[in-house]
Amino acid sequence: MPHIELESVITCPECGATAQETMPTNACQWFYECKSCHTLLKPLPGDCCVFCSYGSVKCPPIQQGNSCCNGSGA
Repeated sequence: MPHIELESVITCPECGATAQETMPTNACQWFYECKSCHTLLKPLPGDCCVFCSYGSVKCPPIQQGNSCCNGSGA
């Protein structure tokens, strides 16, 4: 099994602030509030979570080659 990276640096598209966060391994994170400007980030179309859209590392299920929470509803 490949090594799964759990730390990702999220970059806010509004203000450019960055924050290192630990990704959940058992759930997708659909929302993230920027700690600097308080913009509520949501996944971009085609992405499963905020880490896939704005993070330096994709979420653990994507790293493993799996789909991430597709069709599960929010």
